[in-house]
Amino acid sequence: MSLTTPLRGVVPPVCTPLDSRGEVDTASLARLVEHLVDGGVHGLFALGSTSEVAYLTDEQRATALRTVVETAAGRVPVLAGVIDTTTARVIHHARAAAALGADALVATAPFYTRTHPAEIAGHFRRLRATVDLPLFAYDIPVAVHSKLSAALVRELAEDGTLAGLKDSSGDEGGLRRLLVELGGRGGRGVGPAPEFSVLTGSELTVDAALLAGADGVVPGIGNVDPAGYVRLYEATLAGDWTLAAQEQERLVELFGMVDAGPEADMGRSSSALGSFKAALRLLGVIECGATAFPQIPLSAESVAEVGRYLRAAGLSPVR
Repeated sequence: MSLTTPLRGVVPPVCTPLDSRGEVDTASLARLVEHLVDGGVHGLFALGSTSEVAYLTDEQRATALRTVVETAAGRVPVLAGVIDTTTARVIHHARAAAALGADALVATAPFYTRTHPAEIAGHFRRLRATVDLPLFAYDIPVAVHSKLSAALVRELAEDGTLAGLKDSSGDEGGLRRLLVELGGRGGRGVGPAPEFSVLTGSELTVDAALLAGADGVVPGIGNVDPAGYVRLYEATLAGDWTLAAQEQERLVELFGMVDAGPEADMGRSSSALGSFKAALRLLGVIECGATAFPQIPLSAESVAEVGRYLRAAGLSPVR
């Protein structure tokens, strides 16, 4: 479906189920998309960090995106990550995503090479000029080693380069300053970029971000409990901040599963993504909890711990 701006609501970054050979499990991915749409989400973000995009070949990226687009079937917009190191490579992915039917693109700043803000601005402008789809900036300094400043984001929002921002910087103060510059809570519609969408990737502080004026959330654990984030979002629309806080607190407890894998044994990404996939398998959504190599898989003990988090949050494993 065409993207309406500003994009609002719950837009999960869709996990990419893999089979035991490390290939995209399209049947499981289709079931996951149905699980998310049935949960009431307002959009889908394919090929992001939670999708393990950095581990996927170009062919696997295409398979995953095609499956998400075809299964969504226009019911919700599909945002496609086109994440890569340089502008030329990102444009290559963007053209492929457009051909596969994506409704919008999501790109980071260039990385590995060190870039100046003027070069980052040029990167986004060339991408937007080359592929005629709405473009969201993905601010994730922990991965790309540069932070998108509020001044740069506002400039690119005002000139129409960017349709929105996915903020995974962890800089809550910086996000609040950007929202204030864009008009603040209640003033976004008459601010300098009224069609610009601000989505928080900080899934533990969604209620606070929405109270400050953010438009929505991109929650990794929303793969596991999409309906919970939708309830949180709808509570904020109704002005029931007590209910929103209660739902947020339940989701914070559920998020504890990301540390199911011992830190001495594996990276935090392996543990977090492994826990999401283990949870989806326990819930009967996907067939296999495998993550892409060289990530280390969760042990049986860690998977059992994930199951305990599910039950504590009111979710019922079927395996």
